[in-house]
Amino acid sequence: MKNFNIDETGTTRRSFLGASTMAAATAALGTAAATAQTPQGVRQGERDRSASDPGPENNAIRQQQPDAFLPPPTDHGNPQTFWSSFSLMHRRIQEGGWARQVNVHDFPISKDIAGVNMFLEAGAFRELHWHVSDEWSIVLSGSCRLTALDYDGKPWVQDVKQGDLWYFPAGIPHSLQGLGPNGCEFLLVFDDGSFSEEDTSLISDWVKHTPREVLSKNWGVPANAFDSAIAQIPPNGKYFFKTPIPPPLAQDQAAASRFTPLTTRDFSFRPFEMPPQKSTKSGNVRIVDSSSFKVAQNIAMAYVTIHPGGMRELHWHPNANEWQYWIAGKGRMTVFFNASTARTQDFNPGDVGYVPKTLPHYIENTGDTDLIFLEMFNTDRYRDFSLNDWMTHMPPEAITQTLNISREVLDAIPRDNYAILPH
Repeated sequence: MKNFNIDETGTTRRSFLGASTMAAATAALGTAAATAQTPQGVRQGERDRSASDPGPENNAIRQQQPDAFLPPPTDHGNPQTFWSSFSLMHRRIQEGGWARQVNVHDFPISKDIAGVNMFLEAGAFRELHWHVSDEWSIVLSGSCRLTALDYDGKPWVQDVKQGDLWYFPAGIPHSLQGLGPNGCEFLLVFDDGSFSEEDTSLISDWVKHTPREVLSKNWGVPANAFDSAIAQIPPNGKYFFKTPIPPPLAQDQAAASRFTPLTTRDFSFRPFEMPPQKSTKSGNVRIVDSSSFKVAQNIAMAYVTIHPGGMRELHWHPNANEWQYWIAGKGRMTVFFNASTARTQDFNPGDVGYVPKTLPHYIENTGDTDLIFLEMFNTDRYRDFSLNDWMTHMPPEAITQTLNISREVLDAIPRDNYAILPH
């Protein structure tokens, strides 16, 4: 998959203290952590019999999940898994493309968001349809033509390319068609964890199961005018089907608006035409929610890029659970589940992560290329809290006495919500 990250160099409000101060700070925090918990001792005992595994082992999974096989000593307890992967899921493949999904049935922790990964060949249609849930999407590769009808009965036709977004509220009828030369792959996100692509309202399926005399009355044509056409529709509708590559966009827009003007609503958005809201030398974050993408009333996004050696700082989200899709690179995430319980998982492209609302977590780039992933939220606005930002805006004694750290350590902590560190 092509890396469609756009790299900017951002400015910062302050610099870290000197290397000697930071070394002292790190050492002090490490000592405090060592005395504050009882480590599992797995890392230190890797070569000891206590960490040996002489029996059968799926080495492919073990290599992708080193922090599950040998957890950091700070991991504790056995919280619910927050990792899954589209690579584990069944692909529905038929002429024109394929689809696979991750929902609550396969990923029980994610009760409020489901995801679908889909590919369309050039010219292939995801037929005219609608959903009971809102649909948010990002184009992963290629380009696609979209059509829709808004609430006022006005048509909308637009092309989207790699990195672009679209959003169709529940019930809005729409279609998708791959463009040349290579079609289109995209991620769909729905605001209901139990959503299934098998429960989509398809126009061909509906017509196939409507009495011919009713169709005749509704369309004002004799029943025998469409008998042979309907007979060619599969029993479950078309879902995907292949057609020639569509004409130029302006031609389709003119055809769609021959009776009614095109809508002024825009169901698409181009996040890479705006600068990231947060940017440091270690990466950047693009935030898209209802404040910028007006139609997206129930799903918000942060598009995160972390350069090698960087990390998504310790933080939490106060208003929604976080569903993640990992696009490129390698990383690991530790989630603290309260009650002295924490778990670390490794992530690769195509994986899905989940962090329940308000739970603290961080993400490290563990590879040698950019780490790119999506943070998705079932809400209208993106919000997060930074541990650093909080600690440095409290009375100093409240922090030094709680964590048993010196004022020198506290003064070394970045004094803002940078999102990506080092800044």
